[in-house]
Amino acid sequence: MPVTPWPASRPTSRRQFLALAAVAAAAAACGRATAADGGGAETKKLRYQGWVGQVTLPELAEDLGYFEDVKLEWVGNTISGPQDIQSAATGQTDFGGAFNGAVVKLIAAGAPVKAAISYYGVDAASFNGYYVLEDSPIRSARDLVGKKVGMNTLGAHVEAVLDTYLQRNGFAASELGRVERIVVPPVNTEQSLRQKQIEVASLGGVLRDKALAAGGIRPLFSDFDLLGAFSAGTYVLTNKFLKQNPNTSKVFVTGVAKAIEWARATPREEVIARSTDIIRRRGRNEDVAALQYWKSFGVAEPGGRITDQTFQLWIDWLTAHGDIKPGQVKAADLYTNQFNGYSAASPTAARS
Repeated sequence: MPVTPWPASRPTSRRQFLALAAVAAAAAACGRATAADGGGAETKKLRYQGWVGQVTLPELAEDLGYFEDVKLEWVGNTISGPQDIQSAATGQTDFGGAFNGAVVKLIAAGAPVKAAISYYGVDAASFNGYYVLEDSPIRSARDLVGKKVGMNTLGAHVEAVLDTYLQRNGFAASELGRVERIVVPPVNTEQSLRQKQIEVASLGGVLRDKALAAGGIRPLFSDFDLLGAFSAGTYVLTNKFLKQNPNTSKVFVTGVAKAIEWARATPREEVIARSTDIIRRRGRNEDVAALQYWKSFGVAEPGGRITDQTFQLWIDWLTAHGDIKPGQVKAADLYTNQFNGYSAASPTAARS
């Protein structure tokens, strides 16, 4: 897909890229020590960040029994994919997930991590939409000039899709900054729109459907409208962790792959019921009401396997934007399917 060049001097993007470079430098200088350093057993505990009111694929996989004797250790929540993968890169967690453009930027900046499996994507049931109030005068891309668009983080999926929409509707690269981007926690985005603190709300998944069910808002466009179905984000682990813990890594990646296919093949009501039970049992004082709107994880490829195209779209985007140099990274170097042992012939049910 052709991409209109973005201004290389765009302040927000430049600051973010420098921040990622600092993270990459820190990541290169440190890494989680495990028993494998001394030739002992591999770690059986994976530290991670969750999302409020949501069940992630690793959490689902563990509950389904797909992780065998490997256990998850929750260390807190995040609202940002870039922050999540930065935590993994610097050893604060053992894996993190983000929009693939953010993964490209982190690796391009020198972080020693590799994508191992896709975990979310876009399809007709699971997509990210950009919504306005029912009586809003905003009807087209040009109407967004001077308006505030609420999103969970800058420089990631939501902003990339917004700028793609603007470009495809006649915005020059120099005009993109005329649409203001405001960071709003996902759980507060709908409220911010209804209180008119922002004019456009980026909403996805259960938060989107919950807001639509309440009424009073309408869609302007969505990422599915623009790009069709695609896997949009991957989990990354450090190269050091993958080397020192190959069996644990395979259990983790394959377990997530099985969870993807379990959710794809299982009746929606059963997935929702299981997710609701997981949230209630983990005791984080979360509201489970939004789970009833879950539809799919949106992962395009079987078992979350990664292809060059998974990353090439965003490599082209970042190159045009000026964040990375032409040829600085190659798609094939960003990921591995080595630890994904899922096959269509393998059992995918662990419904105890």
